Amino acid sequence: MSRDVGYFWARIVIYLVVSLCVGTIFYDVGDSYTAILARVSCGGFITGFMTFMSIGGFPSFIEEIKVFYKERLNGYYGVAVYIISNFLSAFPFLVVISFSTGAITWYMVKFRSGFSYFMFFFLNIFLSIAVIESLMMVVASLVPNFMMGVIVGAGIIGIIMMTSGFFRLLPDIPKPFWRYPISYISFGSWGMQGAYKNNFLGLDFEPMIPGEPRLKGEDIIRKIFGVSIDRSKWWDLAAIVLILVCYRLMFFMILKLRERASPMFHSIYAKKALQHLDKRPSFRKIPSLISSKRHQPPHSLSSQEGLNSPLN
Repeated sequence: MSRDVGYFWARIVIYLVVSLCVGTIFYDVGDSYTAILARVSCGGFITGFMTFMSIGGFPSFIEEIKVFYKERLNGYYGVAVYIISNFLSAFPFLVVISFSTGAITWYMVKFRSGFSYFMFFFLNIFLSIAVIESLMMVVASLVPNFMMGVIVGAGIIGIIMMTSGFFRLLPDIPKPFWRYPISYISFGSWGMQGAYKNNFLGLDFEPMIPGEPRLKGEDIIRKIFGVSIDRSKWWDLAAIVLILVCYRLMFFMILKLRERASPMFHSIYAKKALQHLDKRPSFRKIPSLISSKRHQPPHSLSSQEGLNSPLN
């Protein structure tokens, strides 16, 4: 990971540049009525589009998993060791990305004061990126090549973003499928709900019409965004951790099943290949009854009449 420039180093630079762009666009957002939409847009961009950029590490991971397959066949280590070591190796890079992104954005936008609020913001970014990394691992273990992996991964992330509650409010999402269960297994919806509570609870905002009472953050979350405040924001963060663990376990089971099913598929492929070769004319056996005389083995010189061996 440290030797490959495209794995994390280039992404760290891109995250820093994008964070500066977000910080300057939403600089000192304040507590006006228009700041309500600005805070939501900024939070949605960070937990949505910035985590989407984690797909940039997919090409490097494809090469890494190829090495894993070869080393696994040689019996160097197990699947569980690889998954744990991969997470521990990526951990410092993810911390650098999340902390730098969170620090620049948080203190330039000036969401609110308080270290605990910043820590939640940082952990929300960190866990969201870690979930995307785990999702890309699952995709890489299922698709045959790089191009298919990027297409499938981008499609899944797009579905997660659409059901996160930013493009359409969670109460308005169609219930039979998109709300239940898609939005519940989407880390984006839990991340957005936690971000709403972290950025609005305990704050007051100016009303749309001057002279009216100030808007409380609790009312904004419940009435405008349709998010329940009965649950703590830390439970929303715990749901993202659960999704992260589920992706890692899914990746483990896929590798295990692939490892056990691989000999069976190889034997089936070998049998099919032999059947195909048997049907080719060049591999057919020629019956001895219809073979021509020119294919008969020649007689030795010593057995021919009139010729004697020089050794006699």
